[in-house]
Amino acid sequence: MQRRQASAFYPHFEPEERPTIDYFVGLFNRLIFKHEAILTHFLDPREREILETVVGGEAVLQEFGGYQAAEKKRVYLSEDWENLKPDDYKIVLYQIDYPQKFAQLRHGQILGSLANSGVEVATFGDIVTDGQGTWQFFAEAELSDFFDRQIDRIGRTRVRLHQVPLKELTAIEDNSVTESAVASSMRLDALLAAVTGKSRSQLKEAFTAGDVKLNWHEEAAPEKIAAIGDMISLRHFGRLQISGIKPTKKGRLHLDYQLWRSSSK
Repeated sequence: MQRRQASAFYPHFEPEERPTIDYFVGLFNRLIFKHEAILTHFLDPREREILETVVGGEAVLQEFGGYQAAEKKRVYLSEDWENLKPDDYKIVLYQIDYPQKFAQLRHGQILGSLANSGVEVATFGDIVTDGQGTWQFFAEAELSDFFDRQIDRIGRTRVRLHQVPLKELTAIEDNSVTESAVASSMRLDALLAAVTGKSRSQLKEAFTAGDVKLNWHEEAAPEKIAAIGDMISLRHFGRLQISGIKPTKKGRLHLDYQLWRSSSK
């Protein structure tokens, strides 16, 4: 294995992703010089794609996020294959106890409370619910003392976190729907206008405010062209993944997409 140069990967990704490339190149170079396996923080699918490109098949990547369909996963980077067990990824599952008769929690509230608690977003994984009031989230076991002691409120609601075995993961609600729309182009603003019904001026404000994400990263350019498979999110609306594009007879584009609506208002 040869030492990587981050600049060699810059042309393959967006300019704003260069810090992520730099970080992963550093991890890979550390692996080949120290010959010690590395366990990453929780990575989203885009970050895992970048890491896989940097590694280029010259090391072994194994991943786990607490359950099979996890979106955010920790990655174990090693020179040789190791037969890993779930415990090797050092992931704990927390259940959020709160007075369900008198309060409701939302994904955005939980994410905001965790993100503002003093730890990096990458230190916790998916936040899941059964749609009936049960909420759980995955976190790094290395920070379990912090989560046990520091998180006692989510929004205005008093909560208590307690660890449960991974096998006690709740039956996760799938609230996605398959929908379609007709857009004038694959520009992000045109696509979002077709899907949300918002005007271009409203969406311009959303881009400026940092409310739009493309493939899990903030996107400020309304003119950016989307493609099949891209994950696009708009704060307070939800997120969508494009599954199909067909031209119409009038020169527009018929889009098929999976939509996860936001529960926050």
